[in-house]
Amino acid sequence: MATEDHEEFPKEFGELVPWGDPAWYRGYNSPYYRKTHHDWRMKVRAFVESEIEGNVRKWDEEKKVPKEIYKKMYRAGLLPAIVGSPWPTDFVGEGGPQDFDAFHSLIFIEELGRCGSGGVLWALMGGMGIGLPPVLHFGSEYLQQKVARDCLTGEKFICLAISEPYAGSDVANIRTTATKDPSGDFYIVNGEKKWITNGVFADYFTVAARTGGPGIGGISLILLEKTMPGIECVQMDCMGVWPSGTTYITFDNVKVPKENIIGMENAGFMYIMYNFNYERWGIIAQATKLARVCLEEAFKYANKRRTFGKKLVEHGMIKWKLAEMARQVESTHAHLEFITHQLNTIPREEHFTHLDLIMDISLLKVQATKTFEFCAREAAQIFGGSSYVRGGQGEKVERLYREVRAFAIPGGSEEIMLDLAVKMAQKKYGQVLKSRL
Repeated sequence: MATEDHEEFPKEFGELVPWGDPAWYRGYNSPYYRKTHHDWRMKVRAFVESEIEGNVRKWDEEKKVPKEIYKKMYRAGLLPAIVGSPWPTDFVGEGGPQDFDAFHSLIFIEELGRCGSGGVLWALMGGMGIGLPPVLHFGSEYLQQKVARDCLTGEKFICLAISEPYAGSDVANIRTTATKDPSGDFYIVNGEKKWITNGVFADYFTVAARTGGPGIGGISLILLEKTMPGIECVQMDCMGVWPSGTTYITFDNVKVPKENIIGMENAGFMYIMYNFNYERWGIIAQATKLARVCLEEAFKYANKRRTFGKKLVEHGMIKWKLAEMARQVESTHAHLEFITHQLNTIPREEHFTHLDLIMDISLLKVQATKTFEFCAREAAQIFGGSSYVRGGQGEKVERLYREVRAFAIPGGSEEIMLDLAVKMAQKKYGQVLKSRL
C-alpha cells in the first residue's frame, strides 16, 4: 500500500467527544489510512450533515427514505460506494475516491451511521449492497447492462431475496422453485420470501430459487422484475429499522425469461456464499458504529444532566458504564480494522473459501452485535426516562435500542455464527493434522 506524508493530514477531525469517533479521527497514527481516506470521510460527513441528519425521525416515522436522496447521493459521488471496491467504473465512469478500497467502504458506513438510525442505513445500503453484487460478479453482460447503471445512479432499486418463512440461515433448504416451462425459454417461479430488506421499494429482485434437486446443489440465483405479473410485496410491521422496507414477498407463477438466470444454473449457493463474508462485514461495521453512537450520546448527556447536585458523569457508576462501553467499542473496532485489512489484501475470489477469514468474521459479527446491545442498554440506563420516548434528547438511543435485534439475527444469527466459526476451525484443524501425517 502506498505511503504518504501523514503530516499533511488533519491530526484531529470531528467533535472530539471521547470515543465518539474511531481512534484515527482523534489524532492517533494508523497504518491503514491515507490522504484519500481523510478526504473521503470529509466528503461523506458533509453529505450526511446536510441531507440526512435532520430528516432521520421523519423518515423513520414515514417508514421510507425519499427516492431523491439516492439520486443526490449519486450526484455527490457517493452512491456507487455501496457495492464496495472496486469502484464500478464500467457503469458510472470514474468519480470515486482514489484507489477505492475496503477502508473507504468502512468510512462510508461509519459516516452514514452517525445519523443514529439502522433503518436509514439499511434503506440506503441494504438492498443494493447485497442485491447488486451477484449481478456484477456473476451476471451476464445482458443482465449487467439491464440493471447496474440504473441502480448505481439511484434511478432503480434492487434487493436480495433469500430468506423464507421456512428457511432463514438454513439457505440449503429454501423452498421457492424456478421450473422451466415446456418451451424451455422461461422459468416459472413460485414461493415466498420473508424479511427482505428494501423489497417493497425494489424494481429488481435477486432471488434464490430451487432449479434442481434438494440441498445446496439445486439452488440458482435469478433476477425477477417488479413489472412481472405474480409478484406481491407487503411491508412488514417490525420492531425497528422501519425505513428499510422489510418485506414479505409472494411469487405466484411468475414467468421469467431464461436470460435472467444469474451465472450458471444450480450454482447459486456458491454465489450466495461468495457474497456472505462481505455482507457480514457490513453488518459488523454498522453495528460497531451504532454502538459508538450510543456511547457518544451517553457521554454527552452524562456531561450535561445533573442529579443529586452533580453531573451524571461525576457518579462512579456512570463512569463505570461509560468505561465499559468504550472498552468494548474500541476493542471491537480494532478487530474490525484488522479484518478490513484482510479484505483489502486477500483476493476477493478467495473470501468465501478462506477458512480463517470465515471463522474470524463469524466471531466478530457476534462480538459487534453483543457490543451494540450492551451499549444500547447502558446508554438507555444513563438517559433514564429520556430514552423511553421517541424524540427529544434520547431519540437516537431509543431508536437504536429497538434496532439491536435487526443486527443480531440477520446475516446469520449470533448462534449460527458461533456454530459456524467452530465448524470452520475444526475443518482447518483437520487439514493441519492431515498435513502432518
